[in-house]
Amino acid sequence: MKNVLFIVNPVSGKLRGRTALFDVLNVFCKEGWSVRTALTQHRGHCRQLTEEAVKSGSYDLIVCCGGDGTLNEAISGLIQSSSDGKAQIPLGYIPTGSTNDFATTLGISSEPEEAAEAIVGGRLRSLDIGQFGDDKYFSYIASFGAFTAASYNANQDLKNIFGHFAYIIEGVRSVYDIEPERAVIYADGIRYKSSYIFCSVSNTTSAGGLVKLSEDEIDLNDGLFELMLIRYPESTGDMSEIIAGITTNDFSSGMFEFIKAKELQFVYEGSKAWTLDGEKAVANDGVYIKNLHSAIKMYI
Repeated sequence: MKNVLFIVNPVSGKLRGRTALFDVLNVFCKEGWSVRTALTQHRGHCRQLTEEAVKSGSYDLIVCCGGDGTLNEAISGLIQSSSDGKAQIPLGYIPTGSTNDFATTLGISSEPEEAAEAIVGGRLRSLDIGQFGDDKYFSYIASFGAFTAASYNANQDLKNIFGHFAYIIEGVRSVYDIEPERAVIYADGIRYKSSYIFCSVSNTTSAGGLVKLSEDEIDLNDGLFELMLIRYPESTGDMSEIIAGITTNDFSSGMFEFIKAKELQFVYEGSKAWTLDGEKAVANDGVYIKNLHSAIKMYI
């Protein structure tokens, strides 16, 4: 019999976590699992519950139900509680958010009951996790620049009503505020310096509709990130190249840099707003990002 902590974000996405709660619990209980359910009460609560669960030593599995931010908190709690950067307890995920980017990459169903059945009958898969600075983590993307603020600026009520369209609304607003982002970037020791409108460090095939990478190019457990840099457009022709590249997923233009790396150092002056799995994070005077290889195991 498995002892399971089931953490639910009751305000995620279109509130499907609430309506599907009984069906999900029924899937687990039919398997003979002992399930303790906890509803998050505030931002950061999922991470707190996860850390407490690891310290207690009472659970064989943690399942989180919510959006990308909820998954981020669960993973952060697992990694922060480990002594070697590798989670001690496996994780299950039931996506009920507005976008569910990482679930799309992993092929996890957006139907809660189907996702629960996949946890019961699935297999464990090792995944890389990104460490951002000293104590922050991301499962699939860390980014700054154009459009990244849309994920955390979009109103929660709008996200509940319109889903992914709420991000599009916020993204359109941000187009008029594009300014060059200046930074020096060291990717496994190789130096890159320019002005950019977008930068992402990712381990995913899908991120908010902007980053769409081929599954043939991405390995979620190879110890490497995909670094994408989009240069600041100096002309309408440059902007046309960027739009064409994003629309067709063809990043061969000189407006793009596409690099694989294990460790990255960003150097810039002042503070910069990043997004980690859709949640805002501020890093002052640069940040160090490291790939934690095979850091967690998830039921897929």
